[in-house]
This record gives sequence, C-alpha cells and structure tokens, in this order.
Amino acid sequence: MDPSLAKPFIKATKDVLAAMAALEVVAGTPYVKKDKMARGDVSAVIGITGDKQGTFSISFDRKTAVHIVKQMLGDAIEDILQDVQDAMGEITNMISGQARVGLVDMGLKLQGSTPSVIMGDNHTIAHMSSALAIAIPFSCEAGTFTLEFCFE
Repeated sequence: MDPSLAKPFIKATKDVLAAMAALEVVAGTPYVKKDKMARGDVSAVIGITGDKQGTFSISFDRKTAVHIVKQMLGDAIEDILQDVQDAMGEITNMISGQARVGLVDMGLKLQGSTPSVIMGDNHTIAHMSSALAIAIPFSCEAGTFTLEFCFE
C-alpha cells in the first residue's frame, strides 16, 4: 500500500479535532499493523468502497474519548456511554469524509459507510481487506488514539 495515502488522513484528523474539540494533535510515524487488536477502548469503523475497497477506523483510549466528548458538548453530557458512542462515530465520519476529499486529489474516488462503534477492553478490528492495515498513532493533551486504514 502506498504510504503517501496516509497524508490526507493525518491532515483530516488534525483539522477535524482542532475544529470540533479544540484539540491540537500530533501524528506519530505510520507503520504496518500486523494484528487485529484495537489500540484503544472505543473504536469506530467505516467501510470504504469505490476505486478501492477496505476499511478505515479510529481507536481512542477511554480518557481521550471522554475529553473529546466534553469539548464537543460542554456540560450537556447526559449519558456518557451513549454520548461517547455517538461522538466517536461522528468524529470518525467527519475525518473519513475530509480524508476522502484529499484522496480525490490523489486520483481515488471513495465512498464511506455509516460508522460502527465498538466499545470495551481488548476488542479487535477486522479490516475487510487482504492487505495489511496502515496505522498512524496520534497523541494530544488528552491522551492517545490510533487511526488505521486498509484498502485493496
């Protein structure tokens, strides 16, 4: 998989989290992920179709997910589990959408499905592709999260 495909995902992640949660995030070095373990406690997964097929996901540690929800909703949090689930799905959808716009500039036209959110310790993410996933670790003042994408 072409490592330059990571650039639109990194840019979209920085832009969306800055706008929606007032968070400055720092991307680590992308790497090839060889297992299915999620790198966080809350993951959102989006199926990708179009010029390539595959999946896109983001896994947030619990602390980071809660921080993002509080930044987005302020004191309006009523049901923390439901709010985290909804917010992580929405953030992932926004990042996926912006990244797909960047991928169009690279000649790839892709569509995304509605996000599925998985919560809990030690869950796995099965990317719908025979290719290995590219993982990009991120850090911010609230904690860490990892973005993954896998296309064929």
